[in-house]
Amino acid sequence: MRMSNMLISTLREIPKEAEIPSHQLMLRAGMMKKMASGVYNFMPLGLRVIKKIENIVREEMDNAGAQEFLASAVIPSELWKESGRWEVFGPEMFKLKDRNEREFCLGPTHEEVFTDIARNEINSYKQLPLNLYQIQTKYRDERRPRFGVMRSREFIMKDAYSFDKDNKGLDISYNKMYEAYKKIFTRCELEYSCVEADSGAMGGAGSAEFMVKSAIGEDEVVFCSSCDYAANVEKATATPEISEEEEMMELKKVETPNVRTIEELVKFFSTTSKKFAKTLIYRADDRVIGVMVRGDREVNEIKVSNAIGGAVEFEMADVETVKQATNAQVGFAGPIGIKVDELLVDEEVKNMYNFIVGGNETGYHYVNVNYGRDFEGKVGDFRKVVEGEKCPRCGKPITIARGIEVGHIFKLGTKYSESMGATFIDEDGSPKPLIMGCYGIGVNRTMAAVIEQHYDENGVVWPLSVAPYHVVVVPAVYKKEEQMKAAEEIYNKLKELGIEVLLDDRKERAGVKFKDADLIGIPVRITVGKRISDGEVEFKLRSGKEPDVIKVEDVVSKVKEVLDKCSIK
Repeated sequence: MRMSNMLISTLREIPKEAEIPSHQLMLRAGMMKKMASGVYNFMPLGLRVIKKIENIVREEMDNAGAQEFLASAVIPSELWKESGRWEVFGPEMFKLKDRNEREFCLGPTHEEVFTDIARNEINSYKQLPLNLYQIQTKYRDERRPRFGVMRSREFIMKDAYSFDKDNKGLDISYNKMYEAYKKIFTRCELEYSCVEADSGAMGGAGSAEFMVKSAIGEDEVVFCSSCDYAANVEKATATPEISEEEEMMELKKVETPNVRTIEELVKFFSTTSKKFAKTLIYRADDRVIGVMVRGDREVNEIKVSNAIGGAVEFEMADVETVKQATNAQVGFAGPIGIKVDELLVDEEVKNMYNFIVGGNETGYHYVNVNYGRDFEGKVGDFRKVVEGEKCPRCGKPITIARGIEVGHIFKLGTKYSESMGATFIDEDGSPKPLIMGCYGIGVNRTMAAVIEQHYDENGVVWPLSVAPYHVVVVPAVYKKEEQMKAAEEIYNKLKELGIEVLLDDRKERAGVKFKDADLIGIPVRITVGKRISDGEVEFKLRSGKEPDVIKVEDVVSKVKEVLDKCSIK
């Protein structure tokens, strides 16, 4: 492609709105243009990268036995109401009505659509297993779009759904997708980890995320320092700390005027925060939930929401709700006599002795409180893990790092097939619900993640597998006929061989061309300058420091050598 004919709009300055490297570079390199908050147009160079990633995804999905098709992005509300998610999904869903007042949404995800297809097309166990996938734009009305395509209102996703007759078959399908995802992200040259994850609004028995470590990642990921345990902090667990056993002492109510926070209580009682159990109160739809964790811990609200079966609205309770539950002002909530629909008690609290809690009376706390004797509740893991705790598998310390989620795989089971009546006739002649799996990859998020791991002070450093073009031929002085002629010849030879090559024939200074080539991230640059009179050109890798001087006749073999290393010819 001749760059004089291309739509190229590189920027020298960093746009004020761009906060992270991938967002900055996608805008500066002219890969995309903002149209509205969280909505972007992909320009020709950016679209080529998107298509490269899509093709990698297609190849590996096809190799794993999945079949591609394309569903509508406009989904009737009836399907979502069947699954029970029309209201549960929340305000992120773009809802609309047609001229006949029939309700629709712009698809934020497609479990219901695929399940509807399966129930209409799959009748017998003989048609199983089946895996269908699509690559399509999804729509979510994010409250706060940010970081470019990391969190936008529309995004390209590959979503696949497997259908099996039993859980053994689901395990096989799930593992095939796990292996396919590893190949996809390896081919994109991403450093990633597969971590245990929460299933969220998608539901199901289990799930895992493919996370790319990055300082700008929105997710926190827990890693063991010794074994292969890794989990999203929403899902992560750690070995509970066991309190030293004590003989139970007499329960007492102590006056604590104007002492509310853990810091104030620690000072008042001259002890440590580990000697307290705090009670937090939440609103979950029409229910009031109390949650107890040790004084130095934080509540993991995802774990709490899952423990109570999920809720459309889940938030900290307002002042009036707290007063009704405790008969006290905020800061004095405790488990003894609390009026909540359910009390959740973290496993560490259950194993504490003679600890201190709020007295459910303004200005008072209980001391020498013990679980089982003085109160009871639903015991479980409801706390956020912190760095340095013990790994639940091997007992070694855990670490926490930030990461970008690029892929997510779920074992859905029968969550959707049962609610939507998607059944098949088994070998024994009886109808059974389809066993489902769900597998998603954020395509443009993967593009951004690649940039986050492959850039320098001059621009993007694309891996060959996803670069918009592989080679750029730059005549240093466009007015020099000898340089232009040699550049044309090199360009044409590479093009004839099917190599993705650019010819920078623009009437610009050499410095401008070099800066654009580096900013856009073309892996190989061939510069035709004054050395051409000696039959030589400069050959430079984007990832390298200095150019090599080679003979013109060696250009093709040198380019092939570089591309062959990445299996690109």
